[in-house]
Amino acid sequence: MKTAYVFPGQGAQFSGMGKDLYETSPLAKALFEKANDILGFRITDSMFSGTDEELRQTKVTQPAIFLHSVILAKTLGDDFKPDMTAGHSLGEFSALVTAGAMSFEDGLTLVYKRALAMQKACEATPSTMAAILALPDEKVEEICASIDEIVVPANYNCPGQIVISGTLAGIEEACEKMKEAGAKRALTLKVGGAFHSPLMEPARVELSEAIETTHFSVPVCPVYQNVSTVGETDPSVIKKNLIAQLTSPVKWTQSVRNMIADGATNFIELGPGSVLQGLITKIDKTATVSGKQ
Repeated sequence: MKTAYVFPGQGAQFSGMGKDLYETSPLAKALFEKANDILGFRITDSMFSGTDEELRQTKVTQPAIFLHSVILAKTLGDDFKPDMTAGHSLGEFSALVTAGAMSFEDGLTLVYKRALAMQKACEATPSTMAAILALPDEKVEEICASIDEIVVPANYNCPGQIVISGTLAGIEEACEKMKEAGAKRALTLKVGGAFHSPLMEPARVELSEAIETTHFSVPVCPVYQNVSTVGETDPSVIKKNLIAQLTSPVKWTQSVRNMIADGATNFIELGPGSVLQGLITKIDKTATVSGKQ
């Protein structure tokens, strides 16, 4: 009977996120104010009362979700006893900080640098992502490989749900081919660019320098990373996977299956939303899932 704590990524944000924590926990309030100082602007204003449009800006979204998740975990005190952690894309930074692989301050600094680097890469090449429903993984991979443009599987979310990533023309062509192949839906997403694809290479290069110079410790439990999908504890391996993550697919289905194979029976999602709880249930109906916001 092992407990896995999981942390959401971009898209889980909502206006008012973290406000209750700030108002009810002195520790949370202190950490939020420290975050405002580190970032050089009051991200709490955007989190607690920002518009949807404001919260959708990558430079706000990523640190906001990270802060909600990590500060929530810290307010649990001795009740937070993970046997393993994992996070979806951005959520991997929350998983690493809560498992003690790096400090709160370093984690937030890296997340903000990641957000700015990704924003820059998005502006350099117009690109997008699309959700593909009810096609086998192998068929999605085959269709992506058949297109001359850059189009790749970006998120293996659960069986029958893959997100693809690439150039505007590539995604448009891929969606048509996916529908012809029998996909129930092939829906372009409202995102700033092609995350987890080769088009994020400039961001990967920029972030790799920051990650290499950040101190990482051995975590208190294995962290199941998006790239390798297995529980990692070696700081050098964790760094390598974190750098590769920006241009590699998020293998969430595979990671959850590996956590279950390693004894996880109870999954607790910490942070805004409940997307991961739904995905885990679709990956394995026997898993117990819950969440805290």
